[in-house]
This record gives sequence, structure tokens and C-alpha cells, in this order.
Amino acid sequence: MLAGRFRSTGRPGAGLRMLNLIRPYLHYLGAGIVCTIFVGLANLAVYWIIKDVIDQVLTRTDSAGVSHQLNLIILGILVLFSLKGLFYYGQVYLMAFVGQRAVVDLRNKLYTHLQRLSISFHEARRTGDMISRITNDVATIQTSLSTGIADLLLQVVTLAGIVGFMFYLDWKLSLVTIITIPAVAAVVSRAGHRLRTITALIQGKIADITSVLEETLSGIRIVKAFTMERQEIKRFARENEDSFAVTMRGAKVNAIIAPLVELLAVLGTAAVLWYGGHQVIRGSLTLGEFMAFLGCVGSAPTPMGRLSATYASFQQALGAADRVFALLDVKIDVVDDPNAVPLPPIKGHVEFKNVSFAYGDGELALDGINLSARPGEVIAFVGPSGAGKTTLVNLLLRFYDPLSGSVEIDGYDLRNVQVESLRRQIGLVPQDVVLFGVTVRENIAYGKDDATLDEIIQAAKMANAHDFIMKLPAGYETRLGERGVSLSGGQRQRIAIARAILRNPRILILDEATSSLDAESEALIQEALARLVKDRTTFIIAHRLSTVRNADKIVVLDRGKIVEVGTHLELLAKGGLYSRLSLMQFSQGGPAVREEAI
Repeated sequence: MLAGRFRSTGRPGAGLRMLNLIRPYLHYLGAGIVCTIFVGLANLAVYWIIKDVIDQVLTRTDSAGVSHQLNLIILGILVLFSLKGLFYYGQVYLMAFVGQRAVVDLRNKLYTHLQRLSISFHEARRTGDMISRITNDVATIQTSLSTGIADLLLQVVTLAGIVGFMFYLDWKLSLVTIITIPAVAAVVSRAGHRLRTITALIQGKIADITSVLEETLSGIRIVKAFTMERQEIKRFARENEDSFAVTMRGAKVNAIIAPLVELLAVLGTAAVLWYGGHQVIRGSLTLGEFMAFLGCVGSAPTPMGRLSATYASFQQALGAADRVFALLDVKIDVVDDPNAVPLPPIKGHVEFKNVSFAYGDGELALDGINLSARPGEVIAFVGPSGAGKTTLVNLLLRFYDPLSGSVEIDGYDLRNVQVESLRRQIGLVPQDVVLFGVTVRENIAYGKDDATLDEIIQAAKMANAHDFIMKLPAGYETRLGERGVSLSGGQRQRIAIARAILRNPRILILDEATSSLDAESEALIQEALARLVKDRTTFIIAHRLSTVRNADKIVVLDRGKIVEVGTHLELLAKGGLYSRLSLMQFSQGGPAVREEAI
């Protein structure tokens, strides 16, 4: 459903929405248009000068005043083109400013929208496709807005001026000239629609390439560990070739537009030479007027060709805009109710009241969940894979809203409070820690920008992270590599714990923070976690049952339902699912068995 809703639909209105991007900068656009008009008029003045030079200087038989007239014309040319240079600078700068500002606004709007979209959207989409839309598609729009508008206006002014001057010189000769225009318009229109379709395909192929890059480079350890380099190289080459094939389809259309337009223009020029030559011979047209007219005719294909190229560029931009606006049109699933209130400082009393939930149109992931956690309690969720453990904490963080029932904190239904005020009071220590390519200090302070260095250091000490941080090249100011790959798994976990400690949340979520660690790292992290959970309502997603023996309440889930609740000893005595899972882990103890079971 998401994919279908997200797909580009070629909807009308993309052009208008592109133009709306420049609405805040209309004053700059207006100034740019004035400069563009002057540049176009300056280009047209050349033909008037040609006419005057021939009729008033070169063809005059008397020499009196001719030299002075020529000097004035040359001086006028120098002044005219000096002014043209100034206005050309204004045109290029102002139009570039309008286009670049509009694109910056669009990128910010896209990124803001992506940040606000729900977790379900991001889980259903490829990261590479999102990156492609923000980079490649927006870059295509940028070219159109930054240079396309200026070029379009300049060529329109130039072409309109040329046609107007031609009619001023001889309207009959002008009519002979413009007979090819309808044919040119038909060619350009058909090619433009074709290019728009092809551009959408090209951008899609670029997104596919970006996705392959993102997947394989971020997972390079797996690729190498499973010796899949050759297969991934083949996959990338296949996507690259597909992109090449589609791009060349666009190149064919682009390549045929200009020469076809030029050929039609030449046919018009030939007709002008034949008819105009006879006019000069009969004396109904001066030589200067005819040469100026020929200059206009010879120059007309240039703005016409540029207009066709600009039109093609706009069609490509519209194809990219369809994809960009399709992303912007995706509705945000989890939004604040208009009457939502900020969640006040909480004590940490959590209740799931008859909660049911399903992902998309699938079967229920949670079915009639009723659960209460008192402030300060440690609640552990255990059960087979897919039982609903992660879904429960996702509802608590309001990554999703339940289909029925409610999740409440201190009596507040989470759908009636502002999301930001909720999440600021919940801490998360995930199993797969995400660190950013900034300093250690900034990673620990993530989510608490006003934290002092003393507070950061204290949090790091409580997380048993201070000692190894001080051994880094620049201590707390050491910049980490992408996703913190320069640190060990245990070190990353301790930074994540320090981040949670610094935020000082009343509710804490731990997604088995000690899995796949060596004994020394696990001991340090368990010690840090013991400090972290003190006096907080804590929810633990347990993969190792050994980590939840001391939990106040263990909730056993199976197929979206709570099947058992109790302490470790109580559940063992019942001899139910928890007892069987525990027996599998502690008696057989094999990692493969544990993964299959939990």
C-alpha cells in the first residue's frame, strides 16, 4: 500500500508546484527579468545597427558627415555592450540566486518531511531511493530553476524582438519566414513529452544504483565474509547497464530535436533569400533592410534551438519533480492531534489497555494486550521471534498507533499528547547502536544539546566509558567514523548507555544491550546498566534469559499474545513456554538453538 501510494504518478501540477518554489523570491526574479529583457534588447540592437551602417554609411555616395556618423555608431556599440555586460551579470546572478534558494528550500522541506514520516514508511522504502530523490532528482530541478528560467526568458525576449523587428522591416517577408514555426512547435512538444517519461525512468534507475551502493558499502563486511564480491559487482554492473540503456533513449530524443528544428529553420531561410532577393532587385526593400532581415533570420534558429533545449530540460525537470512531489505527498501516519497537550514530567506508570496492532494489512502482531508497569519496575519481554516484543516498545515510543485499545503513561493516552514531549522522557539503548560521524562528546549529548562537558563526563563514567574515551586520540573531541566503526561493539554500547544516562529518562527501553559481546565488555555493561535502571520504569527486550532473572516481572509473548507473566522462579515453576525456552538455553546452550528459540 505504501509503495503504491508513493510511486510517481505523473500527476498534473508538477510545473505549477515547481514555480511555487520561487514565489518567496519574486522580487529577485523581477529584477532578474528586467536584466534579461535589457540583454535581449541589446542583442536585437545589433540588427538595427547593421541596417544603419549599410544604409547611412556604406551605401551613401556623399562623404560629408559619413565619418562622423560612423564614429557615433561605433561609440554607441561600445556603450550598448558595456551596459549589456552589466545587465548580463545581474541576470545570471539574480536568476541563479532564485533557483539556488528555491532548491535549498526544497531540500530542507524534503528532509524535514522524511524526518517526520513514520517508522513504517522508512521500513518499507530503500534508503538509496530516498537519497536519490533528495540528490539526483533535486539536482535536475535545480538546473532547470537556476539556469532554465533565465535562458527561457532571454530566448523568448530575443525571439519576440527578432520577429517584431522583422515585421517592422517587411511584414510580407516575415510571413514567408514564419511558415515553419508550427512544424517546429509540433516537433518540440512531442519530443518534450517523450523526454519527461524517459526522465522518470532515468531517475528511477539512478535510485536503483544508489540503493545498491548504499546496501553493499554499508554491508561490506557481510559481502566480504560471504565472498560475494563477484556477485555484487555483477549486480552493480547490471543496474549500471540498465541505467545506460534508458539514458541513451533520452540522448536519442535530445540529439534529434536541435538538428530537426534547425533543418526546418533553414527551409524558412531559403524561402526568405528567394523572396527577399527579388524585393531588393525591384527596389521595394533597401539593401540595409534586407541584410538586417537576413541577420534576424540567421539568428532566429539560435533562440528557437535554445528554447527547444530549455523546453526539453523543463520536461526532464518535471519528470524529476513528479518523483520529488510524490515523496512530499506521502501522508504522515503518526501525527499530533490538534488538541494534543505536552506530556508533563512523568512518574513512569505505563498501561497497555486491550491493545491490538497489525503492520499494514497483515495479520495481528499484537492481539488484546493488557499490561501494567508501576514506576520503577523492571519489565522483561521474552518469547519466540515475531512474538511481538519489539512491537510493544514501538507502540510505547509511538512509532505506531494501536489499531484498538490504548497505551497510557500516568493516565495520559499517548494519542492525546505531543509526540516530542513523550519521546524526550523515554530513553533507548538499542542492540544495534547507531553512532554518528561527529565527536564522542556530541554522540553522548545527542538529544540533550544543552548538556555541559561535566555532565557528559559524569554520564560516561557511570557507563564505564570514560577510561577508554580518554585513550582516544582527542578524548571526548575525537571524531568517530561512520556509524562508529572505529570503536568496538562494547565501546559503542557504553556510549549508548552514557547517552541514555545523560538524558535521565523516567522510562527506559533496553533491547538486549549485552548480546554478542565478550565477557569483559558484558560485565562492564551489566554494571553500567544496573546504575541506569535504578528508580526508572524499565522495559527489556530479552534475547538471553540470563539477563532477566532479576526482573520484577517477566512477560512471555507468543504470536502477539501474552501467555505468561511472573518472576523468573514463578515462571520456571509453571513449566510453560518460559520454562521450555529457559531449558533450551541453559541445558543445551547452543547459540543456534538460542537464536531459533528466541
